[in-house]
Amino acid sequence: MITIIMAEDHQMLIDGVKSFFEYDDEINIIGTVNDGEELVKLVSLKQPKLIITDIRMPRMDGIEATKIIKKKFPHIYVLAMTMFDQPEAIKQMLDVGATGYILKNSGIKMLLKAIVSVANGETFFDPNVAFNFMNNYIDENITIGNSDKIILSNREKEILQLIAKGNSSKEIAEALFIAKSTVDTHRKNMIRKLDLSSGSELVKYAIDSKYQF
Repeated sequence: MITIIMAEDHQMLIDGVKSFFEYDDEINIIGTVNDGEELVKLVSLKQPKLIITDIRMPRMDGIEATKIIKKKFPHIYVLAMTMFDQPEAIKQMLDVGATGYILKNSGIKMLLKAIVSVANGETFFDPNVAFNFMNNYIDENITIGNSDKIILSNREKEILQLIAKGNSSKEIAEALFIAKSTVDTHRKNMIRKLDLSSGSELVKYAIDSKYQF
């Protein structure tokens, strides 16, 4: 389980991210704050696996908050999510311990890939940020995002495999010992993640993909 605390001064963005991951089996947003000072306090209290933080925030910015957090909890991963694509901003976040950098306009799928990559100990760069800067830092542990890459949870993969075999939601629920409503929720989430328009398209995707997720 990837536990996350998110720091962002735009509540609408927080609400959107929380809504997307609400039923994800592997990602759990355990707290949200609107400024850097509150981020430091909440991280000290809950100690998540990963932090998503904006750079520009009231009271204390993401750079200073990250510096404090990484000094006290070096094992906690930090992903910067911001509008700033300037090399100076990227370097400042990397210097204080961030291992991921993503732009807010990159979309939820890119964020999902960034979270998984950073939580696995990789350095993640949004493909739209400062390639000239990144060329000086590239090594085998750096992932450059690709929004076409779809990341499904282990439970979603299980359900997708059963869908491909022709099982109904009721049959899947019985096989996995979960509620039918839970299966239906996973179906809806996969349709959204995969940019599909219907359940029949989900079935076709499951069959065509041959379980290679």
